[in-house]
Amino acid sequence: MMFSQQRFLSTDLPRPEESELKNFCSRNILIILGFSCIIAVIALIAVGLTQNKPLPENVKYGIVLDAGSSHTSLYIYKWPAEKENDTGVVHQVTECKLKGPGISGYAQKLSEIDTYLTACMVRATQVVPKSRHQETPVYLGATAGMRLLRIENEQLADKVLAVVARSLSNYHFDFQGARIITGQEEGAYGWITINYLLGKFTQKPSWLNLRPNEDTALETYGALDLGGASTQITFVPQDSSIESPSNALHFRLYGRDYIVYTHSFLCYGKDQALRQKLAKDIQDTNGTLRDPCFHPGYETVMNISDLYSSPCTKKYERTLPFDQFQIQGTGDYQQCQKSILQLFNSSYCPYSHCSFNGIFLPSLHGDFGAFSAYYYVMEFLNFTSEETPSPEKMTDTMEKFCSQPWEELKTYFGDVKEKYLSEYCFSGTYILSLLLNGYGFTADSWKNIHFMGKIQSSNVGWTLGYMLNLTNMIPAEQPLSAPLTHSTYVFLMVLFSLILVAVVIIGVFIFHKPSYFWKDTV
Repeated sequence: MMFSQQRFLSTDLPRPEESELKNFCSRNILIILGFSCIIAVIALIAVGLTQNKPLPENVKYGIVLDAGSSHTSLYIYKWPAEKENDTGVVHQVTECKLKGPGISGYAQKLSEIDTYLTACMVRATQVVPKSRHQETPVYLGATAGMRLLRIENEQLADKVLAVVARSLSNYHFDFQGARIITGQEEGAYGWITINYLLGKFTQKPSWLNLRPNEDTALETYGALDLGGASTQITFVPQDSSIESPSNALHFRLYGRDYIVYTHSFLCYGKDQALRQKLAKDIQDTNGTLRDPCFHPGYETVMNISDLYSSPCTKKYERTLPFDQFQIQGTGDYQQCQKSILQLFNSSYCPYSHCSFNGIFLPSLHGDFGAFSAYYYVMEFLNFTSEETPSPEKMTDTMEKFCSQPWEELKTYFGDVKEKYLSEYCFSGTYILSLLLNGYGFTADSWKNIHFMGKIQSSNVGWTLGYMLNLTNMIPAEQPLSAPLTHSTYVFLMVLFSLILVAVVIIGVFIFHKPSYFWKDTV
């Protein structure tokens, strides 16, 4: 018993090695704590960096075919799947222009539609990864060319769409249908496209305001679209009352209500407007039309049956003593404009304010993006610089351009197709007349027009807005989003964790060893 007690007491005495270790720890506790903190810092940073590694790209694709009156274009869009309700995340991957006229031009040769679509659809199968084919939606929207064909022959228009749909269904995409969109839809989707790409629908939330106030929302752009067979004007009026209900659209996008004015003028695209002018002017001739909208020395022959084949020229149709007529260019801008203005009937207006043909138009307000043929024509005429030239400067340029001899022009622009080159005088004059006289832009409001071909990498047009709508990628309400990026969040978490750990360690140490900090000074 005594032996065991002595043994017990002997184990209670500190060994020399343990005493030295405790002395070492007591004297170097701050060094040990510092080393531990460094290890903790390295560990936290490693966790943060690992967490902040980008995830493998998870993207979606969408394909839209714009079946216009004069041609068809295919657009492929791409966006990150996890951000599809954000604004500005969808971008255009590529554009493919189909060789040939618009699909309405195949009404009498339906068997050729398969071949017509093949090249661009094969291109789409190469651009979109094969693993994404079955989930990639394909939409075809036909515009004014098919609207005119439907007016002329509804059964034939339906046949064209059926053949197109059957052809597109043969590819391993998620084909969603081919349809004729209304002029109102075309205007609205163009307006959505411009403002989506410009980021006008949302504002980035600040730290203190996670949900921006409606009153602070960005002012939207108006949309001016010019095609071959129709033209659209769409914008948010300053006065929300729209006297013509058929011209009013109501949208709720990203938590804000928009009352949008839109109108589509069928037969007032640049190609059909030219047909209207020729059908009007040919009535007072003997088979030779001296036309001021074509360059001096330009000559061509046109069949009367071709001129009257469009529903747009029916109101001018007459029984004429000749089957063909010859166009001889005289190149006079002022006379060309005078002839074009006769297409705009401003003699009556049942509303407080009209554009032409008795169509209601609110007072113009804000900036406008002018795209499609507006841009292509103005780009050729060198009017698409950052600062839009004044109407006076454009008029001077057009007078000189229209008066240039045809042979001289062909030599200078040898790489441009003659059909397009011959019509730039008319098209440029028509655009100025439509904007200034048809819509009523003034010298002051003219500077608010911006001719746009692309915004970033995406073509401006109705197709992107169409796809965003059909894929439900524009939410009615503003999505809640964190005010900090993930990387900033990780950094702040690491920083605050280190501060907290350090404070706790020092606090505990001071509480248990308060004399440690002043024992050497006693």
